[in-house]
Amino acid sequence: MSNHHRSVKTAATNCLISVPHLWSRVVLGAGLSLLCMTAPAKDWPQWGGTFGKNMVSEEKGLPESFVPGEKDTVAGQIKLETAKNVKWGVKLCAAIYSTPSVVNGKIFIGGRDPGLGLLLCLDAKTGQVLWRWQGPARKVATYIDGFHIGIGPNPEALGVCSTPFVEDNRVYFVTHSFKVMCLDANGQPPGPEAGQARVIWEFDLWDKLGVFPCDAVNGSPLIDGDLLYVQTSNGVDRNMGPAKELQRKFPAPDAPNLIVLDKKTGRLVATDDLRIAGSILHGQWAAVSLGKVAGRKQIYFGGGDGRCYAFEALSSVPTTPAKLKVVWSFDCIPPEYRSFGGLDAVSHYCLGDKRTRDTLNKNDGTFVGESEIIATPVFFKDRIYVPIGRDPEHGRGRGAMHCLDATKTGDITRTGRLWTYQGLDRTLSTVSIADGLLYVCDVGGRLHCLDAETGQCHWVHETTSTVWGSTLVADGKVFMPTPKGLFVLATGKEKKVLSQINVGSTIYATPVVANGTLYIASRGGWLWAVSKSGTE
Repeated sequence: MSNHHRSVKTAATNCLISVPHLWSRVVLGAGLSLLCMTAPAKDWPQWGGTFGKNMVSEEKGLPESFVPGEKDTVAGQIKLETAKNVKWGVKLCAAIYSTPSVVNGKIFIGGRDPGLGLLLCLDAKTGQVLWRWQGPARKVATYIDGFHIGIGPNPEALGVCSTPFVEDNRVYFVTHSFKVMCLDANGQPPGPEAGQARVIWEFDLWDKLGVFPCDAVNGSPLIDGDLLYVQTSNGVDRNMGPAKELQRKFPAPDAPNLIVLDKKTGRLVATDDLRIAGSILHGQWAAVSLGKVAGRKQIYFGGGDGRCYAFEALSSVPTTPAKLKVVWSFDCIPPEYRSFGGLDAVSHYCLGDKRTRDTLNKNDGTFVGESEIIATPVFFKDRIYVPIGRDPEHGRGRGAMHCLDATKTGDITRTGRLWTYQGLDRTLSTVSIADGLLYVCDVGGRLHCLDAETGQCHWVHETTSTVWGSTLVADGKVFMPTPKGLFVLATGKEKKVLSQINVGSTIYATPVVANGTLYIASRGGWLWAVSKSGTE
């Protein structure tokens, strides 16, 4: 089979698709070249677990299913006598979109309560909240300099979406009020403020850089030495639709897309110099990853313009703000996706949203058009694995999954592609790679198993749902979050469904595993700690 696999309409070439049966019932993420930088083996200290962001854990002994149990809504706890393979389950807040980090016996997770964004610290053994950070969303005017501002209620509705990076008793995350924050992992000491967060420093993206996020502020930081890298979520004015496409505005065209802070002080030490505002399609939500190629570290960023960028990592903390150097870039939008049928590019993009007046999108996976990068580029064995996608609210549409040679330089659009798979829909999902196989889910609710070396498709599983999260591979299992609950499949070239668990609410957050326990967060604000031993 050719390395350039294509899909027509809804099926991946040579792949088997089936509707789910409701049964009754990681290789290290960054690869050998990053062993010197991996976190403690059993903790999960950052988005993706490791610097390469491969959604894989080496944990063993995880259950293939669990019974969530009956919810005691008064006590905010799961009735454990009604659950199976559950250590504890707790109601934390009104909603959770954040994926947790787990370090040194503590869980750190973002959330939302009415009018407030939250960052909670829990005891991993009991689920008890040890301390909490909370704050209101930034109040943004309806109009600014003639712009009809569209971000409005979205940050307040979503709360803290960022996944924290936890290191050396410090917790780094991005708030829904456009601030990068550093907190003490132990919270306030005993006394009148016990149970509250202790702020070490904060950096305001809006006040200091003029960053204008689109829809959500979801930067998940990455730390290398004393340097903190985070994308800014800078984007377009979301209120601009097809009726206004020729006046589409970029409220902050000169704001950076990627910044670097001194992790000790919060001082700005570097920014990108891409100047891609005129090419941004919607927003910029892809977290960055890190890899080492030929002994040199690189930072990988999925741009809102549909290009994947590799930057030269800083070797030390600059004394004055520097500009990040681009090592290579790759246009992830296939050329044939830019055939607009006589329309201009912006109009075609806007009409690819199923909700738009006069939409061209039938929401059946056949719409072909431009998409940005929302998934995190995964570094694995000198390769980058990155798909393209759009906000699931835009509906289904043709996606593309790329494998790139990370050793190249310059514009590698023609020279750096190892394979491309086009048998999937748009996707937000970061991939999982284990034992030579790649797992990725798409907006259309399908899980694809590919050969990581060639891109050949082995199988596709259909869930008939809309997927916002990413897969997690651990203990020979693929955990896939969906609005219909958690799907669990066996890893391997032959498809085998193990279970489907309904937790009573949509699951947007990606599951994580640490110290023998699987953590599942629901949109309804509940968090489960799952293990074979349960409460034993």
